[in-house]
Amino acid sequence: MAAAVRVLPASPNWYNSRCSDASSDGRLFGFAARHRVCLLDVSAATPAYYGELLGHTDRITGFAFCQCPGQSSLCASSSDDGSVRIWDARALTALAEYSLHQNAISALHWSPLVKDLIVSGDEKGVIVCYWHNRSDSQQFFPEPRTIFCLTCSPHHENLVAVGYKDGMVVIIDISRKREILHRLRGHEDEIHCLAWCPVPGEERLPAWQDELQVVPSGEGKVPNGELTQDSTTKKGCYLASGSKDQTIRIWSCTRGRSVMILKLPPMKRRGGAIDPAVKERIWLTVHWPPGHSTEIVSSCFGGELLLWDLTQSGKRKWTLLGSSEGQNHSRIVFNLSSVKHQDKELLFSISMDRDVKCWDLSTLDCSWTMPSLGGFVYSLAFSPVDTGCLAIGVGDSMIRVWNTLSMNNIYDIKTFWQSIKSKVTALSWHPTKEGCLAFGTDDGKVGIYDTFSSSAKNKPPQISSTYHKKTVYTLAWGPPTPSLSSGEEGEEPSATLYSCAGEGIVFQHNPWKLNGEANDINKVIRDTNSIKHKLPARTEISWKPDGRLLALGNEDGSIEIFQAPNLKLLCTIQQHHKLINAIRWHHEHGSQPELSYLIASGSVNATIYVHNLKSVIESASESPLTITEPFRTLAGHTAKITSLSWSPHHEGRLVSACYDGTAQVWDVMKEEPLCNYRGHQGRLLSVQWSPVDSDSIYTGADDFSVHKWQISKQEHTRPPQGKKSIELEKKRSMQPKVKAKKKKKPTGKSPAKQDLSDVMNGDESVKEMLLEENGVSDHEGEKEAREAELPAEVPMTVSKDTSSSAYDYSSFSLPKPFVTQKATPVKKDPPKEKPTSDASLKKRKPRSILPFSTLMDHRSKDELHQDCLRLATCLKTKDNNDDVSSDLKDRIHLGLFTDRASVHKMIDMEGKHHLENGHPELFQQLMLWKGDMKGVLQAAAERGELTDQLVAISPMVGYQAWVWTVEAFAKQLCFQEQYVKAASHLLSIHKVYEAVDLLKVNNFYREAIVIAKARLRPEDPILKDLYNSWAALLEKDGHYSMAAKCYLGASSPYDAVKVLAKKGDVASLRTAAELALVSGEEELSATLSFRCAQDMLLSRNWVGAQEVLQQHKTLFGQRLVFCLNELLCKCLSERNPCDRKSPVPPCYHSWELNREASFFDMVTEVWQKVLGMDTTEQITSACEQLHSIEHPPSTSNTHPKQVLFHISHDLTLAALSYHTATWNEAVKSILGAVTRSYDAGNFTLMQEICSIILPEGCDNLRHKLDSTNSQSMDACRSLEGFVAYGLLYDLWWNLSNDSLVIQKAGLDPVLCPSEQTVPEKSCISGHSSPEETPDQTVVETDENLQNTTEVHRCETESDSKTSSVDLVDIQSKLNGCKVLLSEEIAALQNTQRDIAEVQQILADMICQHQQQRNNLQENTNGNTQESNLQQSSETESDKPCSDSTQLNCKDEVKQPITLPELTKQLLKAKQKLAEFPDNLKVFPFPDVLECCLVLLHTGSQCPPELRVQALDFLRKHGTADIYKKATRRFLT
Repeated sequence: MAAAVRVLPASPNWYNSRCSDASSDGRLFGFAARHRVCLLDVSAATPAYYGELLGHTDRITGFAFCQCPGQSSLCASSSDDGSVRIWDARALTALAEYSLHQNAISALHWSPLVKDLIVSGDEKGVIVCYWHNRSDSQQFFPEPRTIFCLTCSPHHENLVAVGYKDGMVVIIDISRKREILHRLRGHEDEIHCLAWCPVPGEERLPAWQDELQVVPSGEGKVPNGELTQDSTTKKGCYLASGSKDQTIRIWSCTRGRSVMILKLPPMKRRGGAIDPAVKERIWLTVHWPPGHSTEIVSSCFGGELLLWDLTQSGKRKWTLLGSSEGQNHSRIVFNLSSVKHQDKELLFSISMDRDVKCWDLSTLDCSWTMPSLGGFVYSLAFSPVDTGCLAIGVGDSMIRVWNTLSMNNIYDIKTFWQSIKSKVTALSWHPTKEGCLAFGTDDGKVGIYDTFSSSAKNKPPQISSTYHKKTVYTLAWGPPTPSLSSGEEGEEPSATLYSCAGEGIVFQHNPWKLNGEANDINKVIRDTNSIKHKLPARTEISWKPDGRLLALGNEDGSIEIFQAPNLKLLCTIQQHHKLINAIRWHHEHGSQPELSYLIASGSVNATIYVHNLKSVIESASESPLTITEPFRTLAGHTAKITSLSWSPHHEGRLVSACYDGTAQVWDVMKEEPLCNYRGHQGRLLSVQWSPVDSDSIYTGADDFSVHKWQISKQEHTRPPQGKKSIELEKKRSMQPKVKAKKKKKPTGKSPAKQDLSDVMNGDESVKEMLLEENGVSDHEGEKEAREAELPAEVPMTVSKDTSSSAYDYSSFSLPKPFVTQKATPVKKDPPKEKPTSDASLKKRKPRSILPFSTLMDHRSKDELHQDCLRLATCLKTKDNNDDVSSDLKDRIHLGLFTDRASVHKMIDMEGKHHLENGHPELFQQLMLWKGDMKGVLQAAAERGELTDQLVAISPMVGYQAWVWTVEAFAKQLCFQEQYVKAASHLLSIHKVYEAVDLLKVNNFYREAIVIAKARLRPEDPILKDLYNSWAALLEKDGHYSMAAKCYLGASSPYDAVKVLAKKGDVASLRTAAELALVSGEEELSATLSFRCAQDMLLSRNWVGAQEVLQQHKTLFGQRLVFCLNELLCKCLSERNPCDRKSPVPPCYHSWELNREASFFDMVTEVWQKVLGMDTTEQITSACEQLHSIEHPPSTSNTHPKQVLFHISHDLTLAALSYHTATWNEAVKSILGAVTRSYDAGNFTLMQEICSIILPEGCDNLRHKLDSTNSQSMDACRSLEGFVAYGLLYDLWWNLSNDSLVIQKAGLDPVLCPSEQTVPEKSCISGHSSPEETPDQTVVETDENLQNTTEVHRCETESDSKTSSVDLVDIQSKLNGCKVLLSEEIAALQNTQRDIAEVQQILADMICQHQQQRNNLQENTNGNTQESNLQQSSETESDKPCSDSTQLNCKDEVKQPITLPELTKQLLKAKQKLAEFPDNLKVFPFPDVLECCLVLLHTGSQCPPELRVQALDFLRKHGTADIYKKATRRFLT
């Protein structure tokens, strides 16, 4: 894969201690990207994409290569799906998998000493050791803490160092002992990385000695004074740890304590893609390069890498990697790994800035940078000015501009991120201004970047002040339409920017005044075309490259073509019936200018249609036309089409990107799939053909990658069908579903930049996954997974956070409009109840509303006496002291007999008691007595405990309070999803609009309409809006008839008709047509009636079709066609009765037919009797009507019933001409019908039509023609040719038995024209191509005949005395075929064959040259000659040869031909072609040489003079190899 494909891969995952690694042989570097592992081949000076390891279904958290000798391609990965997988990286295959952890795995390492041991740790602190060769495992649980990283010792196979989230480092022994050797305490925060010193032993270096004094004494002293040098060195090894506390510590394993602390130096940021508002978290990773016992590499605050020299004394021990500007990462670095490669030592780093960098440790310089992508690739665009400059719009809120032609750096990419803040969904370069790039985003923003200027890197873009409400789908530069210039004097820009977005509106932005208001172009369209009905929602926009025509694709599947600058509607293409995703015009610079009128379109349906608008644009009719017939149909994909691109190098070659996960190259003119690319692991979203290399295509997908691939290297030619597409679907479904994880996330982070979702690698957070999950089952009208969003006008949504109050109680007012989004029901904690000993108290309602006071008055007599005394004392002192309540202390119940303050205290105490026992209603009653109702209402609203009773009582507090309470209650009901009840309460405070809006937002349209109808004025616009919104929703869900009723309610009958017709079945179309008629839309009704009749024709229901058509006078001509079609089908089925029972029996009319008369007379009689065709006006209007319809030419792909219908159309014109005795027109129409059946490859049908229409041949017709009219005479000659052609084959097939024996032995079935395809299709109309000339089959026939002739000669002689009468009859018929042997036509056809042959050789030469160039690029060694030899032998072997000698001589002849010679030959042939009179080229004619061969094959039956003439023609004009071989037998 790597050789043929250049890839921009998905970004490495963030916040993992080890999710990238290099293989020990220095060949591969792998990193985890989402749920896959991406492998790069790093053995050369620049990195190359090697492939991906696929299998995990969730984010990968760890990845490591096996470092043991001989196993460099083995690696392991751990994932959030709970499994660890073992892979063969070279072969890209999985070897084993195990799932032994119960919790999320957070760290993984492959033991450097035990070749089959993998150690992994999880978030709960469990460590699993797994020996994969013997599938054995052991579990350890050293500490109940979250593991952040672990590393196996390179010197002792049983030692593993483990780092924890809280800063602890533990060294464990995993052998039988299973003990903790050291707990290393010192760090205060997460341990991000651990690295063992690559050299064993603990020699104390001078600098380390000093450091020992710094270590606080609490860190553990050496037990018995100094250790001797000896014992330290023999065992033990140093360990480095990097922590979030901004320090690196070097630990001694023997002493179990830190011997050195390195503090990160503060760094001056040197500019970079970092938003100052974001406080970035630090990640401190360390790496101890092999062979360096005294140097370690670490990350730093921003993206800098530091090399620490541990031997250096003093403060500054570090050196910065990457001396020159821009070499460093611009965001924090997560992983480092190094490898020795040839003589260099390389270090690889992955970072939050989405770059993978390779460093040379000897020079400390960056060797190369590989960019990567952190989101779906929504858009690709090549600059028309700066060739090879590719802009990439990505879901990580950044635009990449890739200079694909850069020689010294194949990944020369600039990144633009300022002011974007959302997924980049659309891009478009200015057609003439260099570096001017327009972009559109997911949140509706449109802006323009200057990518060219030197300061552009830090220069923010210009942003249009007009925002879309939803995702921007497409951007296009085009000429200004009138609304831009109206009312303003002076110049205007040559190109303005058009943007189309999810709400269905197209804005025109003035690039000179982006801060001004953008124009909605629908206004211009309405004014120019005076349209009253609702315009469809726009989903795609495309300007013809010359700026004269604009195509708009709509949500209902229609495409409208407008003429600049006033946007006059020229035509509507009604082909797709689902939302349009892509429209592309063919380029202007080909040799056939008519191709620039081709327009290709793709929709949510899988079929691509190409239309040719040349005739429409040139006809310039007053009213807009409707096109329902495609020029070409490209079928094969199995999911929605997302993007299209025409090849700028070829004519009529198109590539499509599709949700089926593949890109497909098509030959549009032949409707042929040429090549299918299946390299992506997801759905394709964008595609661009390389502007410089005709063999290269760039595609972007939702697998976060861009691929550049070559057409010539692909093994598949068509999209996957059946099983294959199921496999692709499986491959895609393995993409992870995002879970909101409790991840080790940074804390103090603001959502200003895209580090929000550290869990995924970057931004593709919940919304992206909406796309990922919803996207699979797409709704009928969604472009790029439209999210079902709240209407944008609703500014207020209810906070779902129940902990904080959602209301402001300071004043009784509520923001307007009051509407709630459909909220999830709030799970409320039930009121906390204190556990009371007496459980019965909860159940039994207290008898009194003042239970506590009552209880106190039922105590013992003594206590009651005490109460009396206390009360008397209190009342006595009342004179001195106003407030008695303080004296009552614990006897609060006595407040009943003292002042108001005491009663309030008593009430509060009783109320508290009620709340504790779960009786809020009694508490509320007490508060009502106390008169503190406002507080109750606020408290109840706060806790979401308002009730109908409280709302009923609330007016006592005042009008404002009542209104506020009702609104708060309505909100509460919305949380409980009781929207209808909430609306009723809003009505009670006269908030009709708010109630209607609330119901509308939550899709209660029926109820909303009832309220609006009952309470609002009939002309209120909200009613119409309700009907339209409901209709749109119903339409989306496929309830078309209900949607139609809504449109009728909104008095939009036009839309009702459109929606009814959307289903496209006969019943719907019929109803829609009748509805259109009732509504006065006659033209639309006629169109639908005709569509309905055509569908009925397919099910052979002619009676129904006539019923539908007879409602419209304008369709009288079509009624004639349908009538003739019915009679023709009847004739055909009577002549060839079919044994197979058809599932649907035909439904014919029971007309009386005059069987004696000719076919045309019979038809005319039925027309007059049944359809009432009696006046000449009727006939002329029918003729005009039918002449205005032009059907595309038939091909072998056209459906037989459609071919028959088009033939009926031609024959109807012929019959009308016959009736009015305009014979010249009649002969052309009959010829049209005959050649149509011939082009469709249906030879038998051609013969049948000839015998039905012309049972006596053409003589009768010829006499009636005007002999002075050369055109009709030519047509007649051509018609005679086809009649004779059919007769000739008939005679050949029906020869006497002896010849038949020979024929059967020799006839290759392909030659038999009654098969579906006729090889001899080369009509004189100039379309003949080498494939269509009589090819191998004729030759094979001939050679087989030679063999069988010998065998059957004796039989033939014995039977040759056949009746002479037969012979004479046959010969006279064969003489009738003389018309086929036309010298001048044979010469013309031969010239056309020569031209085609030269063109084919030219094409082969170009193809061969292309492949040689590719081969040269691939291997500069000696393989080239080998492949060239192979190439030439392939091209030779393609051509049919009889024996080897011929091959050799052909080689000699063909070898020296040069390009100038070929051009000369072509010129000569074209001049020769021009010399032929034009009348020969107008009408088609059967292949003369083919007819000669058939005549010769009739053997002895052929009259001698015809035989001589046939041989003469073959000698003279059969210069093509294939004819030489075919005639060899007759000429020897």
